[in-house]
Amino acid sequence: MNDFDQLAFDHAPMGLALTENRIIKTCNETFAGMFDYEKSALIGQSFRQLYGSDQEFHHIRDIGLEPLRRSLPYTDERLMRRSDGSMIWCRFRARTLTPKKPLERIVLSFALIENTSSGPQLTPREREVLLLLSKGQTSKEIARVLDLSPRTVEDVRARLLKKFQVKNVAVLLARLSGHQTNKPQK
Repeated sequence: MNDFDQLAFDHAPMGLALTENRIIKTCNETFAGMFDYEKSALIGQSFRQLYGSDQEFHHIRDIGLEPLRRSLPYTDERLMRRSDGSMIWCRFRARTLTPKKPLERIVLSFALIENTSSGPQLTPREREVLLLLSKGQTSKEIARVLDLSPRTVEDVRARLLKKFQVKNVAVLLARLSGHQTNKPQK
């Protein structure tokens, strides 16, 4: 890569990373800055350090594998952890270079949606439920995935609505995706 190409890569308007088996092989300055790390501190590290828990890290691994196996890109939105432990909401995109083994080598991009650290602090359980709500899952589906009762998931949903002062999950997700101002709902 020549100096101009490296400059363009490092300062692209979104975070970029190349991983091999979920280990960061290279990333740009924008990616490192989003997560408040020095670029050198991320190279060679597991993506685990960017997730709130081991459970999130392992659960998210299999999401999106089918499109990647068909050489299609995969996109979602997810909560990620910065170096100080605060959470950010990111739009994530992935394309594998090895469709037969999708996680072997992947090009990833991350775009910041909203820094949730400026708003209510979330518990690990609230982050898990919010992540699955953002994927369109119902309380019953979330309960199955997290091995909880549907009533427990409903309680977590109610806490999230109260913390963010919104009337329903659609408004909550719209706020977190940046499609609504931060004014509380009445």
